Amino acid sequence: MSLLAAVVISSNRDACVAAAVVEERVLDLVACAVVEILEGEFSRIAAAAASLAAGAALSHLSPSSSPFLFASAKLADRGRVDSARKQQQRRQWQQRKAKASSSRRIKKNGNPIEEGGAAAYRGNRGGDDEKILEGEARRLQHDEEEASEDYVGNDAVGSIRGAGEQRQRSDVTMLHPFDDSPDSSDTGGRHLSSQLTGCCTQYISYDAMQMCSLYGEDCESGEQPSHDSGDDSCEQEGLSFIGVSFSVNTARGNPLSYQLCDQFPMENIIDREYEYVMSMDEDGWLVGGGYKSFDYSGKMPYIDSSHTELLRIGSVDPEYGGTTIEQVYEAMESLSFPPFAIFPEYVKGGGGHHSSDDGEDKSVPSSDVTLIVSVVDTYEDGDSYSSYEEFLDDLFDAMDAVGGGPCMDDHDTDPHVSMSRGVKFKSSYHQSQYFYNANLEVAVWQAMYPKGVVIGSEGYASFPPDTGSKNKMHIGYGNLYFFFDRANITQAFLPNRDLSSTEKYYSTLYSGGQSDGFYESTTTIGFDYNKASGSGDNNKEQEYYEHNPYGWNAKMAKHDMTDGWDLPPSCNQEGETFFGIPLSQRSDSKLMSSSSFQDQFDFEYLTDRNFTYIKEFGTNHGWLVGEQIGNGAGSIVDKDTAHIPLFYTGTTNPDMGGMSLDSLIKIAKEINFGTLYIKPAFVFQDDDGSVKLQFEADANSALGYLYSALCQMIGISWNYDSPYNDLGLYTNCAMHAAGDRAKYGCGPENGNSGGFCPQMTLAYRVAFESDDQAAAYLERCNDYVDYWRSLYPSGVAVGTSKFCPDGGCLALFLNRYDIFYAFKPELGGSWVEFMTGTFAPTISPAPTYDGGCDNPHNMHLDNCFKKKHARKATAVAWDSLGSVGQFSLILIAFMSSTLAISIFLARAKRRRQDGESYLSFLIRDIKPKKKKKRKKLRKRVGRGSLDEDLLDDDDEDEGGFRSVPARPGRQSTKNIKSTNKGGRPPRSTKKADQPKRSRSKSRSRRESSSTPKARGGTSGMDMDENVEMVELSKSKDADVKSARSSRSKSRSRRESPDKTMDANVKNTKLSRSRSRSKTARSRSKSKSGRKTPTKVPEAELNRRQLV
Repeated sequence: MSLLAAVVISSNRDACVAAAVVEERVLDLVACAVVEILEGEFSRIAAAAASLAAGAALSHLSPSSSPFLFASAKLADRGRVDSARKQQQRRQWQQRKAKASSSRRIKKNGNPIEEGGAAAYRGNRGGDDEKILEGEARRLQHDEEEASEDYVGNDAVGSIRGAGEQRQRSDVTMLHPFDDSPDSSDTGGRHLSSQLTGCCTQYISYDAMQMCSLYGEDCESGEQPSHDSGDDSCEQEGLSFIGVSFSVNTARGNPLSYQLCDQFPMENIIDREYEYVMSMDEDGWLVGGGYKSFDYSGKMPYIDSSHTELLRIGSVDPEYGGTTIEQVYEAMESLSFPPFAIFPEYVKGGGGHHSSDDGEDKSVPSSDVTLIVSVVDTYEDGDSYSSYEEFLDDLFDAMDAVGGGPCMDDHDTDPHVSMSRGVKFKSSYHQSQYFYNANLEVAVWQAMYPKGVVIGSEGYASFPPDTGSKNKMHIGYGNLYFFFDRANITQAFLPNRDLSSTEKYYSTLYSGGQSDGFYESTTTIGFDYNKASGSGDNNKEQEYYEHNPYGWNAKMAKHDMTDGWDLPPSCNQEGETFFGIPLSQRSDSKLMSSSSFQDQFDFEYLTDRNFTYIKEFGTNHGWLVGEQIGNGAGSIVDKDTAHIPLFYTGTTNPDMGGMSLDSLIKIAKEINFGTLYIKPAFVFQDDDGSVKLQFEADANSALGYLYSALCQMIGISWNYDSPYNDLGLYTNCAMHAAGDRAKYGCGPENGNSGGFCPQMTLAYRVAFESDDQAAAYLERCNDYVDYWRSLYPSGVAVGTSKFCPDGGCLALFLNRYDIFYAFKPELGGSWVEFMTGTFAPTISPAPTYDGGCDNPHNMHLDNCFKKKHARKATAVAWDSLGSVGQFSLILIAFMSSTLAISIFLARAKRRRQDGESYLSFLIRDIKPKKKKKRKKLRKRVGRGSLDEDLLDDDDEDEGGFRSVPARPGRQSTKNIKSTNKGGRPPRSTKKADQPKRSRSKSRSRRESSSTPKARGGTSGMDMDENVEMVELSKSKDADVKSARSSRSKSRSRRESPDKTMDANVKNTKLSRSRSRSKTARSRSKSKSGRKTPTKVPEAELNRRQLV
């Protein structure tokens, strides 16, 4: 039976389309289209036919020749199957919708749900009844799915029953990349790493405005400011001002904070430990030292910006009615003012855009915390105007004289110090306790400074902060400052005189350590501080409230960052840490440095720098995609912080219920997610006034599966669902439930009851010039979004050549400012990415494919990369030296080489031959020279016993001593020299000769008395030597006598002693030669004698043993 016949019989067009898509039969799909034409729904079938035709054409290609196209074809097939399945479900919903009444409330597990479904939450301002009914139908479909799974919806008030059950759900198998268990057939059991590339193909033909309608948002209108300056000529509101700074530098605050106030310890009036406060906006405490980057709360790492405004300058762009910075400097330099004293009044609450002062919102109210101060009026010489009032009059006159713009306020600002915004206390009791402790500190200040105190410090600072030490100045006391924005002081203006002794005493009272007595004596508060502290009426007691953590729901993950969080159970501290996708680019600002994390989108086209459409920002923040220095609105000069938050993990303090950073990193390393593709959908303004860029929330994409994996691993226990992971690491402060999934997030195909909704915030609380201007701005932005949608029809994996070159990486954010860690998809590695610095990748669980590092699939994993690109030991040692060590080695090598060259040139200059080149000389000098043969000198051997063997046994017989006779040849030579000099020998000659002769005689006697056989025939040699010695002495005596007789003769006959000396020398040489020959003969005889030792009689041996 043909497919067309089946359609006619069954009249099920969706089944026809599904069958044709699955079987890839184009003709049958055309047959289905004929039936669809009759119903007027040809467009849907035409789109399916076009995509199927493309898939059929790609199917003829070889996967090996074109793997990318083949994968795209598979992706298109998957999209068509899902489309057919969902369209069939939509038809079923419409049939059920006809049976249900539009006024009937749909119940889920006995809990009523408001009519309108997603429209009630997302603020469907169009009021389209058809969309509301479709939302109810989608809820009905999800109700059936949840009933089968025993799932209680996240949008209902939750219960913690079963929160302690750490049971593993079947869809946890998605964390294991190759789990073939039967439980993995569910959508949650798909392998993240094998996810096909691309996303968001369901609405590929929709433009931005159509997508905005599908998501239930309004992209044609915007909010207008509730108030303005009252001057129509001011086209741009600004935040620049002149005021007094209370900034302090504390150990727990930002180390770059100024120390400009030694009088008020502002850290004593804040709750940094979260004893009373539950949450605040993303800026946290604006006083008390600021925040560090690694603060547990994840607040913005700003410096201390505590101040009080004296005059709001507003915009600094003269084209829009502002006053330039140069005009402000010129006006202030023309003024003369004394040091103004500041008196602390009290700390109060109230105010804020979500303060609940009107009583409409019954949840935990949020408010601003403010320190009220006043400028002390001093009068001189009986004047009716105080010094401060005269200064204000002179200031307005000076601003008018320099041509100040109309955006400047026409009156001075009520002095106050904004401490924090969007503060939510744990309960009304905690709120009252906080204000009591804070105002008790203020009471101590009032006791120390009964008439106020001049603010200042003895330190040094540089203004503006980017000048560093180039513009460092002594701070002093009584300064006024120009604040370009809340966090940037650009100029300090000094008073016209120094402090008096009394003023100096009070200004240095606290810094001098003299405040202990005031703290001990002040125990009560002597003023009324319960003024607008969240009650709305000063004379009325504050209404009781308490935070209910069980009223938390999963939709709270889509949070307004200008307000505090509602924390889940067992969480005692808020946190802004989250997993997300970085989209920022390098900032042009010199005050803030940032890195580029993507090259695919340029969000500058979505901003309105010239304030053509926008009137003002409701906060001190301007464009979050990067603000310019010198911007006319005076917004904080932030770097580009564009990102898509995916999963808010909460505080990183485990003691307060959170999870530490190292635990979060371990969890992320365990998730084998695919390449993260994103696709812009539209730009809109939400109910909180923030302008956002919505991305398509495709629950079947790798981004959707990653969100589901994070929920089931580290989501909080909620509605009988508990998280599970192999590491056993959990948190109570995540803003996502363990049972939440991407399919419950925002979007036309999802349940609109969960926290999955990829959005990027462009600006907070934007106020447009008019409704038409808002529509024009949104239309301009969405036109560019349409261009991106056509450029990336299947989404894009963002990245750069230096950061995540393959695209699709995940990042761990400490806060909106700082990225701390990055993770590549498919367990490809992870590394530290912090403060524009990148460190070596860490070890990830690898390899994941068979074959180890030989498999090309594992080439990007850390272990394989390290093996194939292992660095040499020399390179590692060279890098370990650092820049200083490397420069030192290079300098030593250079100096050594120059020294060697200098030595060579000096050597060549002395030894180089005529006409010889330096190279020839070098070669000749390098060649080894032939050594000259030296005549070997015969060793002279003496006549004494030193010539004998040192190990001779005869030494023992002689008592262990050896007598060394004198050398007659040397002695005769000395005698001859002495005779030649003086004509007669010296007096000591005879005395010296006598003992020598006696020793020789005694030795000859001892040697002659010894046994001839034992001596080896040496006695004859000794006798010959004695005879020669006697003859030599006789010749010496004759010489002496001849020398004495010749003294009386004339000098002409002095040649006879010379002849005698020659004869003596000849005799001496002759005697030496004879002695050498005799010594040689004696050695030979002694050796032969040792070879045949003489036997000693037994009687002699016994006698020796007895001795």
